[in-house]
Amino acid sequence: MTEGEPVESLDQLEQIAIGAEIVTRKTISESDVYLFAGITGDFHPNHVDEVYMSEGSFGGRIAHGALTVGFMSAASTAFLQRSDFDAVSLGYDGIRFLAPVRFGDTLTIRYRISSKDPEKRRTVAEVEVTNQRDEKVAVAIHHLKFVR
Repeated sequence: MTEGEPVESLDQLEQIAIGAEIVTRKTISESDVYLFAGITGDFHPNHVDEVYMSEGSFGGRIAHGALTVGFMSAASTAFLQRSDFDAVSLGYDGIRFLAPVRFGDTLTIRYRISSKDPEKRRTVAEVEVTNQRDEKVAVAIHHLKFVR
């Protein structure tokens, strides 16, 4: 080892146990939905027109599903930052929106490692999102690739 060369600690992947998890929470505000709509350009009436949506089966506006996926991503980041792990997302499989997310709902995002592949330096996590009534509103499978 030469002077100034970083010393590698234990392999990051070895430090992650199956079942390791993090739980995050977020209350969905009207501004969250409108800021997301502004960033993405998705101003569908489902998200921004209360009169239109109050006449339908949902009874009012709902948040974008992709916004919920964003909160899943934030939970993944929180998991990595908790232990200073270096990884990149390889994407989500099986994303399902099971119930509407309404303005004012408080979401709990549970991110749990379900498997790992040391040869490919990857983990798989199950992600579950529930609201304040403990109703599942979304689920997904997330794949991470560890880069160091």
